[in-house]
Amino acid sequence: MPAPTPEPGAEPGPGPELPVTFRPARTRIVLLSVGVAILATLTTVAMMLEGIGAGERASFVLTGLLFLGVLALLSRPKVVAQESGVTVVNLTTVRHLEWAEVVRVNLRPGDPWVLLDLADGTTLPAMGIQPGIAKQQAIRDARALRALAERYGTGPSSR
Repeated sequence: MPAPTPEPGAEPGPGPELPVTFRPARTRIVLLSVGVAILATLTTVAMMLEGIGAGERASFVLTGLLFLGVLALLSRPKVVAQESGVTVVNLTTVRHLEWAEVVRVNLRPGDPWVLLDLADGTTLPAMGIQPGIAKQQAIRDARALRALAERYGTGPSSR
């Protein structure tokens, strides 16, 4: 989503109270629910099948656990904003940034998640704000994170 154009003379909002955690709640609920359902189904099938050994039953359960683990990993992303900065938790990485390191918060049409432009010239994906299932919530979260970055960091209103 392009950066909203503020009304002439309007100050950017202060953003939410800190600390605040942004995460795709609906996506998380769907992923974890599907993972539990797959595990339950595979475990039930393993117990109901006749003529298979304990190892084969265990392989059904382990397959269900593997699916649940992968879906739990996919549900992990979040963005935690605190007075000391912002912590971005993606699938397998965690990175803490000082507010001064965050130059811009972007969520453009078609982006799968928020992208943070950093002071060192790099871009960091913040997968904790993604418009997948809950587009309007992601837009509100991106705007709130943008307001916090402008308030505490090097955004346009803090220069």
